[in-house]
Amino acid sequence: MKLTDIRDNDGARKTRIRVGRGIGSGKGKTSGRGQKGAKARSGVSINGFEGGQMPLHMRLPKRGFNNPFGKDYAEVNLGMVQKFIDAGKLDAKGTVDHAALKAAGLARGGKDGVRLLGKGELTAKVKFLVAGASKGAVAAVEKAGGSVEVIDQGAPEHEKKAARREANKAKKAG
Repeated sequence: MKLTDIRDNDGARKTRIRVGRGIGSGKGKTSGRGQKGAKARSGVSINGFEGGQMPLHMRLPKRGFNNPFGKDYAEVNLGMVQKFIDAGKLDAKGTVDHAALKAAGLARGGKDGVRLLGKGELTAKVKFLVAGASKGAVAAVEKAGGSVEVIDQGAPEHEKKAARREANKAKKAG
């Protein structure tokens, strides 16, 4: 066997057909696209187009609501926190915040912080610094001898808008 004898297996690489390169190639002139029309042109053949009939995606009813002011929290359960402390992935001695939970691999995403939920059992004495916590979670942490400090996120967006509206009314009146 020589290096010059090394070849790919038959059919391992398929050669690209060069269209529009003369009648002898069999794919010349119209390049296999037929005569004229939308499908003969480049950058067309619209997905979901049904020949002028109302497309399926427009016939179906719209559902749901996407809240533009909704917060994105990473939800963390107390049971998982205890599991990570027992495994040594999370240090219970310091303050447990978003960065610590993210480093341990507990908090995924959550651009607005972490919300602590009360599912599971917590036995370690832990100090939490989070963006939100359920009443059950706070009670469970305090029962174990720890504490939960909730970071002030500021007023909700609808309250800020209402305050701006009132300020504008006062400005116009006075």
